[in-house]
Amino acid sequence: MIILSLGIAAGLSYYQYFYKAKNLSNVYRFLAFLRFVAIFSVLLLLINPVITHKSFEVVKSPLILAVDNSSSIADLKADASVKEVYEKLSSNAALRDKFDVQTYKFDQEVSVSNAFDFKGKQTNLEQLAKNIKSVYRSANRAAVIITDGNQTIGNDYVYSFDAEQAVYPVAVGDTTTFLDLRIAELNVNKYAFHKNKFPAEIFLNYSGNKNISANFKIVQGNNTLFTQQVSFSPEKKSMVIQALLPAEQPGLQVYKAIVTSAEKEKNSYNNTKNFAVEVLDQKTNVALVSAINHPDLGALKRSIETNPQRKVRVLKPSELSATDQYNLVIAYQPTADFKPVFDAAHRAGINMMIVTGVNTDYSFLNQQQSNLVFKMSGQREDYTADFDAGFNWFSIENIGFEQFPPLQNAFGTITVNGNVSTLLSAKIRNIDIEMPLLAFAENQGKRTAYWLGENAWKWRLQSHVDNKSFEKYDVFVDKMVQYLTSNNARKSLVVNHERFYNSGDALEITAQYFNKNYEPDEQARLTIQVVNKNTKQTKKYDLLKTNNAFKVNLDGLSAGQYSFSVKELNTNTVYNGTFEVLDFDIEKQFVNPDLNQLKQLAAQTKGQVYVPNQVDALVKSLLENPKYQAIEKAIVRKTPLIDWVWLLVIAALALATEWFTRKYNGLL
Repeated sequence: MIILSLGIAAGLSYYQYFYKAKNLSNVYRFLAFLRFVAIFSVLLLLINPVITHKSFEVVKSPLILAVDNSSSIADLKADASVKEVYEKLSSNAALRDKFDVQTYKFDQEVSVSNAFDFKGKQTNLEQLAKNIKSVYRSANRAAVIITDGNQTIGNDYVYSFDAEQAVYPVAVGDTTTFLDLRIAELNVNKYAFHKNKFPAEIFLNYSGNKNISANFKIVQGNNTLFTQQVSFSPEKKSMVIQALLPAEQPGLQVYKAIVTSAEKEKNSYNNTKNFAVEVLDQKTNVALVSAINHPDLGALKRSIETNPQRKVRVLKPSELSATDQYNLVIAYQPTADFKPVFDAAHRAGINMMIVTGVNTDYSFLNQQQSNLVFKMSGQREDYTADFDAGFNWFSIENIGFEQFPPLQNAFGTITVNGNVSTLLSAKIRNIDIEMPLLAFAENQGKRTAYWLGENAWKWRLQSHVDNKSFEKYDVFVDKMVQYLTSNNARKSLVVNHERFYNSGDALEITAQYFNKNYEPDEQARLTIQVVNKNTKQTKKYDLLKTNNAFKVNLDGLSAGQYSFSVKELNTNTVYNGTFEVLDFDIEKQFVNPDLNQLKQLAAQTKGQVYVPNQVDALVKSLLENPKYQAIEKAIVRKTPLIDWVWLLVIAALALATEWFTRKYNGLL
C-alpha cells in the first residue's frame, strides 16, 4: 500500500507538472516535489500503517527493608543497632544491583521513609503485612524486617504475611533473658455501682531462671484495697488474680495495680498499671404494680432483672406508699384502684410504663393521662405487631415482632394526642388499623411508655424458640427500661466520649448536632476546647464531618485530667465534659525482643531469623538465593501513523507553499 501510494503520488505530480509541459524549469520541479509530498502524506494518513517499536527492560525482584520505628526500640536501647543494620543493608551495592530496594518504617502506621526517630506509640506488624500484600501483589519479593517483634496492636502477624514470600526478621535488642515481673493485662468493667463490689482480673507474667516470691496489691491513693502474695518459678511463669474491689465513692475512680519483689529488675515500668472505673451512685429500682395475677408479671420481672443492676419489686396498688425509692413505675392493667399510684408518680415526676389488657379501666386511664385517647368496647380482640423502622427515640432492632403471637386487648379505637412515637403498630388479621401497640411519649421532660395488650409473656417464649435464648427479648425490654429511667431530655448536641483513656490509645470524641425536628444538621460547625486541669494549657480544634457524625482526634495528650467544651458556632449550643488520660505506655512493657514470635514468622514464610551481627550472612543469603533473579521483559509499543500530527502538518505546509509559489510566479 505504501509503495502504491508512492507511485500514485509520483504519477499525479508528473502528470500535473511535467506531462506536455513546454518549460521544465526549477520552479516546476519544486512545485512537483511539493505536490508529491502533499499527496503522499495524505495517502499515508489514509492507509494508517502501525509502527511497532520493541524495547527491553530489566525488572529486579523487590527487596523490602522495613524498620520498626516504635519507642520500644529506644527503650530496649537498640536504636543505634537498628540504624547500623539499616545502613549496612541499604548501602550494599551488590544488593542494590540485584534488587529493587524499597524502605519503609512502621509503628502504628506504615509509610515509605528512610528517617527514623523511634517515637511511635504502638507497633502494628499486621498492618505492615497488609501493605506489602497490597503494593506487591504478584511480585517475587523478599522482606527484611528490622524489629524487636513486640506487637502492641493488631492481629497475630505470624499468619498475616504471605506464606509464599520469604520474610527475614532481624531481631534487635538484648536476647539475654532478664528477670522481669510484669502486669501483662488487666480486665475491669468501665462502670460499677456505688456501695457494690466490682471484679478485676489481672494477668501477671514472669521471665527468669529462679524461684521468686512477689507481692501484688491494688491501691487507690494511700489506701490499699487488695493484696496477695504470689510466687513464680522457671516452670510457673504466669498467674491470674481475681480481685473484688469496693466502690465506695461515686464518680470516676482511679486505681493502681502494683507487683513488686525483692529482686532487682531491668524494667520496673511494667510493674504498675493504672486503671479507672466510673462508679454510678445507685441501682435502678422498678416498681411493678398490679391488682391481678398474670404470667406477664413474672416475664417482665425476669427480663428486667437480667441486667443485674436492675431490681424489680411486684406490689399491689395499696402497697406503693412512696415512689421516691423507685426510678420507674410499671402500672399493669390499671383500674380506679391505681389512682394513688398515678398521683404519687406525678408528684415525684417519675416516668411510667402503662401496660393495658382486658382488665384495664380505660375511662380511668383517660382521666390520668392525655397522650392517648381510648374509646374501647367490652369485646376482646387479638393484635399482632408491625415494627416501625423509622423509630429513632432510642436504638432498637427488630427481633421478629411480626412473628410473635398476638397480644389481647379490648376492641376499639386509640387516638394519638401529643408528642408520641410508635415503635410497634397494631394489626388485626394482617390488616393495619393505624393504632399503636407499643408507643412512647415525652411531655415536659416526663417519659411514658404504653404497651397496649396483655400476654407479652408469649413473646418472650417465642423469642426463646426462635433464638434458643431469651437474650434478644431481654435486651429489648432492657433498652425500654433504660430509656424510661433516664430523665434527660432529647438534646440537640450529643457528644460521645469515654471518661478515661490510656496514654497511646486512640483518643477520639464524636458529636452529632440535630435541628428542631431532631434531624442531623449537615451545616453545623462544631469546635472543641480542651483544658489540662493541672497545667491550664488550652487547645482548640475543629470537629471534622464524617459519614454520620463529627469527629476530632486528640491523640498525643499527656497523662492528666482534662475538661472540654464542644460548641456549635451557629447556635452557640455548648456541651461540657471531662476525661482523664492515664499514664500508661505499652511500648515500655518489654525487656526482650519476642524472638519466638519472629522465629515462627520466619518458619511460616520459609525465611530465617538473624541478629545484628549476622547482617553479612543475611546479605550473602539474599545474593545467592536463585529465587530472586532479574527478569528481562520485552516491551512492544505499537503506534498508528495517524497519531503523527507532524505528518498532517507537513501535508498542509506543502500545499500552502505550492499555492504561494504558483501565485508568486503567475501560474494560478
